Amino acid sequence: MNNLGGAIMRILLFSLTLLCAVLPAVAQDKSKEEIEREKRFQEEASNVNKDTTVLSGWKHTAATGLNLSEMSFTNWAAGGENALSYTLWVQGRSALYGERTVWKNSYKFAFGQARLADAGLRKTDDEIYVETFLVYKIGTTINPYAAATLRTQFAPGYSYIADVGTKVSKFFDPAYITQSAGAAYQPLPGLSTRVGLALREVVTSVFTQYANDANTTDVKKVRVNGGLESVSELSTMVVENVGLVARLELFSPFDAMDRIIVRNDYAVIAKVNEYITTNLTLNLINDVTVTPRTQVKQALTLGVTYNLL
Repeated sequence: MNNLGGAIMRILLFSLTLLCAVLPAVAQDKSKEEIEREKRFQEEASNVNKDTTVLSGWKHTAATGLNLSEMSFTNWAAGGENALSYTLWVQGRSALYGERTVWKNSYKFAFGQARLADAGLRKTDDEIYVETFLVYKIGTTINPYAAATLRTQFAPGYSYIADVGTKVSKFFDPAYITQSAGAAYQPLPGLSTRVGLALREVVTSVFTQYANDANTTDVKKVRVNGGLESVSELSTMVVENVGLVARLELFSPFDAMDRIIVRNDYAVIAKVNEYITTNLTLNLINDVTVTPRTQVKQALTLGVTYNLL
């Protein structure tokens, strides 16, 4: 359809040029305003066939934000505990568009803490996420790709039982690294999926329970599994000023194809104005190598957002 439309437009432009060439006398009889108007029309028509959607070179986007929540009680008969929490985050993307390749690099850094009464500060959010993704364009919707991701954290993490904290993680312990290659499919803007062969590495130093194999008693600091990976992403506007971002990651190791590791992230972002946003996030993780139970994290926040790029 696009080729047909382009051919029709070229025929129209050729006809218009021919008429202007063989009928100069008619143009001389026209007023100066009419001649200028026709010139502008011809220039606009010639731009129709130019593909303005094709990107080239580097394109960068980045944003940062601060989410706050505060509760304070004074002589409140119904009772309650003072609470204060914050989350600071930075995320962005840098993409290099070439004639045959697209190289996308995305990142997200987040850290948050909360204080409840006199319990002291406790970590509520901590994420380091970096992804690089290279596509070689051979078709319109299906293309080969190579990708690598890193996911870890900044600060120590604690598990609390009866207000007693037990340290269960720290910086780069654990760290999850994945390299993959396969085929990427993008049927629509904002909707994509990819499937390929992958290596998944779990790197630890002290907290080896994340890398240990439950079937053996050997202590391992690094676990490497080959398998199949699938990553699907959706980014769309639900209504005006309200967007939905979803990502589903699946990894099935070759040595245990029935144990699929699942990570599912959802975010509903409502933009109040240029700087104020409300975010509803839901994270689901099902990884039997860590725990047999599904891990769930949900947050509803109101914060300030600023576009850096």
